[in-house]
Amino acid sequence: PATLAKELELLRAALNIALREWEWIETNPFWKIKIDQPKGHKERWLTNQEEERLLSVSPQWLSEFIVFALNTGMRREELLSLTWTRVDLQRMVVILIETKNGENRTVPLNQLAFEVLQRKSIIRNISDYVFPSQNGKKIIARNLLRAFYVARTKANLQDVRIHDLRHTFASRLVQAGVDLYVVKELLGHKSFKMTSRYAHHNSESLRHGVDVLQKTKETD
Repeated sequence: PATLAKELELLRAALNIALREWEWIETNPFWKIKIDQPKGHKERWLTNQEEERLLSVSPQWLSEFIVFALNTGMRREELLSLTWTRVDLQRMVVILIETKNGENRTVPLNQLAFEVLQRKSIIRNISDYVFPSQNGKKIIARNLLRAFYVARTKANLQDVRIHDLRHTFASRLVQAGVDLYVVKELLGHKSFKMTSRYAHHNSESLRHGVDVLQKTKETD
């Protein structure tokens, strides 16, 4: 359903260009058609135990990919396209250029992510890519997915997707009490709309909101 909705939206946009910019057609048949949007995918994140199970059955290159994803929140394509020219080990950051939202983003590295890059830095003279294929080229997405599906099946985690590694990163931050604005910036979201779906992970932050009323009353 999600794929169908996206394809219909793409067709509608193309017809709008044909109508308004190129004047190839006189009307857009999509004007009176409602494109049903599928219900959102249920948020899925890994527990610490599930992470251990997944890593234990993954080959080393995939295990490193997973650990790095869980500790940076980077998107799949951002990870596959990451080159050493975008890595600054001295500052412990990764600089992403022209991300999905069209803006540059600096991703700080915690110790776990930094250690992954330290181990992989020995291949810097072999491949430009941080997570290369065996021949040193960029890993093809379907090959990554194939390996990930094998690992998740072995770990009995068939409902986990690679994108859920990003969800796990955000969920763990919120659960640890990290401010949503910081989470938004780390994820590279343009607005709070996407980030706000993680707010429910920190019920204590909601409690703090109502406790402020009591504190205000006590100081009056």
